[in-house]
Amino acid sequence: MSATGGSSESSRRSQAAGRPLTTSVLGIAIFAITGMQLMSTLDGTIVIVALPRLQDELDLSDAGKSWVITAYVLTFGGLLLIGGRVGDAIGHKRAFLSGVGVFTIASLVCGVATDGVTLIVARAVQGIGAAVAAPTGLALIATTYAVGHARNRAFAVSAAMQASGSVLGLVLGGALTVVSWRLAFLINVPIGIVIVWIAVARLAETQHERLKLDVAGAALATLACTSAVLVFTQGPPRGWIDPWVIGAGVAAVVFLVAFLIVERTAEHPIIPFSVFDNRSRVMTFVSLFMAGGVMLTATVIIGLYVQDVMGYSALRAGIAFLPFAGAFGLGTLLATRTAPLIAPRWLIIGCGTLVLAAMLYGSTLDRTISYFPDFVTLIVVGGFGIGVISVVLPLCAVAGVGPREIGPVSAIQLMVYNLGGPLVLVVIQAVQVSRTLYLGGTTGPVADMTESQLDALDAGYTYSLLWVAGVAVVVGAAALGIGFSAREIAAAQHIREAFEAGELDDAKNGGASESEVDGV
Repeated sequence: MSATGGSSESSRRSQAAGRPLTTSVLGIAIFAITGMQLMSTLDGTIVIVALPRLQDELDLSDAGKSWVITAYVLTFGGLLLIGGRVGDAIGHKRAFLSGVGVFTIASLVCGVATDGVTLIVARAVQGIGAAVAAPTGLALIATTYAVGHARNRAFAVSAAMQASGSVLGLVLGGALTVVSWRLAFLINVPIGIVIVWIAVARLAETQHERLKLDVAGAALATLACTSAVLVFTQGPPRGWIDPWVIGAGVAAVVFLVAFLIVERTAEHPIIPFSVFDNRSRVMTFVSLFMAGGVMLTATVIIGLYVQDVMGYSALRAGIAFLPFAGAFGLGTLLATRTAPLIAPRWLIIGCGTLVLAAMLYGSTLDRTISYFPDFVTLIVVGGFGIGVISVVLPLCAVAGVGPREIGPVSAIQLMVYNLGGPLVLVVIQAVQVSRTLYLGGTTGPVADMTESQLDALDAGYTYSLLWVAGVAVVVGAAALGIGFSAREIAAAQHIREAFEAGELDDAKNGGASESEVDGV
């Protein structure tokens, strides 16, 4: 991921403001910046293992349970691009504090919610806060730490926080849910307060410039995705020809068309259409969208399966995913070393085949399986494949672009990945619910189900993994259209690392302003 502050222009602005850059990463300032990165990533998964208890206590429908996850991911992914530009417009410290404050207050509301509507709305507000705080926090790394060792170490700490956030969320969510699912949200409150206190005391404000933010484009993109999610969450229980469902589908199309029109005329569009001029990059975005769907959907489906069907406790479910974390980490490490040597399409297709095999294998399982080797085989093979793909595709996104475009393209890449997750998830969850009902099952709390209904739920979950396998096939098919060479990927890897470290020579490369290199 790239940051606005990755450019040396960002550093000069900080120095122009009269504040020397820090030459050591030691100190509590790094806790404030990277702590928010950890919370925003962690919050996307921490609730997964808490969902069964949460559903029982708040009497949520299966559609409502799905919204607890998708409400956060939709607003976070949909507003991520404009969130980065807010920092350019009002100052990164001010934007960071605002985002952390909104996220913390929304976390408190989630933790004390007594009904599903309040919880879901608060989750959406959490996503808004994270969409502002996450990219501006990364930008603050460049305006706080000097080019070279200090900044490289700060970015390394941030990357480690983000990499560990998703898996840590599963384990921590399980541990906290043993006491109460509310702690999965309330834990953010003291952390957020400490981050705000440190940021106020230790971080300096950056210069900002007047920008016309593309609020309309960001809002329309989020509304289009939200309407699409409504279609697939309400379709199974209401029926696909229900007027409410049809209306949501029409709204999704209208919002999407309006978004395309607005983006073509906006002064500072959140998605410049020029990035789609390259066919290989377009196919990369398609693969990224679907890969985001595979990652989130597989995690949610399997995380719920081990609790709802296999009867694991929340803590045991979180711990059960630790082999996935190890396999994912091994995959990312291998991909970093092999991406400059092998054409990306073959790496993506090869590791996509591993994901496909894992999901096909998972579709044959039932609730009588053992943890080892049955369940471990599923998550290790799938986790390794996903780990490789998660490194190679972002490099494809920035292959062949100059230093001025790396920031915006990286931000778009992350937005596409984050939006793919909830949209694919709701489609496959709709398939899972429909299959369960077709086999004589029911929706609602598992504790109230008969053995035959539990068998139907089991079959619904494993059937949904076939659909995840189908999405993995789409990832591989789109990868066939990615024509970047291994040499281009190696160059992209080198330029992105230099960009993030602020080591690019602007005079030589035509450096970008902060407004041009937003982001994430």
